[in-house]
Amino acid sequence: MEILEFKEENEYIDKVRKLNEGKDLKYSILTMGCMLNENDSEKLSGMIEKMGYTKCDNPKKSDLIVFNTCCIRENAEDKLFGNLGELKTYKKETGAIIAIGGCMMQEKHIQEKLNKSYPYFDIIFGTHTINKFPEDLYKSLCKKEKVQDVLDIDGDIYEGIPIKREDNIRALVTIMYGCDNYCTYCIVPYVRGRERSRNPEDILKEIKELAGKGYKEVTLLGQNVNSYNGGNGYKFSNLLKDVQKIEGIERIRFISPHPKDFTDDVIIAIKESPKVCKILHLPLQSGSTNILKRMNRKHTKESFLELVDKIKKEIPEAVFSTDIIVGFPGETEEDFEDTLDVVRKVKFEQVYMFIYSRRKGTPADKMEDQIDEKIKHKRFDRLKKLVESQVPENNKKYIGTKQKIIVEGRSKTNKDMLTRKNRDE
Repeated sequence: MEILEFKEENEYIDKVRKLNEGKDLKYSILTMGCMLNENDSEKLSGMIEKMGYTKCDNPKKSDLIVFNTCCIRENAEDKLFGNLGELKTYKKETGAIIAIGGCMMQEKHIQEKLNKSYPYFDIIFGTHTINKFPEDLYKSLCKKEKVQDVLDIDGDIYEGIPIKREDNIRALVTIMYGCDNYCTYCIVPYVRGRERSRNPEDILKEIKELAGKGYKEVTLLGQNVNSYNGGNGYKFSNLLKDVQKIEGIERIRFISPHPKDFTDDVIIAIKESPKVCKILHLPLQSGSTNILKRMNRKHTKESFLELVDKIKKEIPEAVFSTDIIVGFPGETEEDFEDTLDVVRKVKFEQVYMFIYSRRKGTPADKMEDQIDEKIKHKRFDRLKKLVESQVPENNKKYIGTKQKIIVEGRSKTNKDMLTRKNRDE
């Protein structure tokens, strides 16, 4: 893995911009998946706007249509193929460029399906070639050839890619790429590669520049963010402390951590930083030690609850959000009851609930004891009901308190109301 400067691709940005001079060209991006994908889309927007395009929310009014895909769940595939099908006639009538990138493009069976059933796309690019998008677009525009630019490697880190952020108060900052955990249900290590961390100097430089532009909040991103390794003993806790020192930044969030890397030094760094938000995302996935072992999660029900207790002891105001997968292969009623038990004990502020979805290429997909869909949905409904029953009690603790908030703008549903987040949301 190398850390490289985004330089050569600037030449292709200039070449495409010259091709587009005097034209009123629009582009749209459909982003699927996690915040890492959102940050990738911001980088794509940054490059595309430098090439002379203006953003448009309607793909059917765009000259360049980009799909930034996710492969975590099956419905992302349905969403991609559904949208592509709707664009077939528009593509034929207008000649708009269709580019498809992101995690899904790292899967060979998806590439094969696109070539067979949706051959009217123009560009495919993977998670490791996002920096080459200007070159890929130039080839497509000039040579009228289909470009398939996917590398089956861990990839390098490119610094200096132009970025057009969606927000002017909060910013996403990726600090590392890839994952080494190989949870049996997850395709991410296979499509985003092994863990690669950015240099702390580059991260801090980016955040200082954001502060200079008036940004108040940063969210540090990584597939397993608290396993960040900046080299020479520089760990995630060190990074939190250094971001804390940057004037102008008032709030620090991070996602997504792993319980196994929530070490004492990280807990103390959070405790000692008034800027780090005290709602902590702590992915449970399952409350059953048996299922956690099958998931290759490297923690148990007991160790998870011990970690929650340790954090609460050091940071009494801490609250938690989590991820839970319902219906993992082999999950018995007893296993599911263990999950409900953890939810009752922790009283998570937010629970992101997912019905297990088989992903081709993962060990869990090959497990024989898959759970019936009806059972999955019944368990999901029971979990949802429990979580919803805890909301009133969770909300009571805020009654009568004063909260420091950042106003984000007007509500999308009511222009007379302002939306905001406090530090515990």
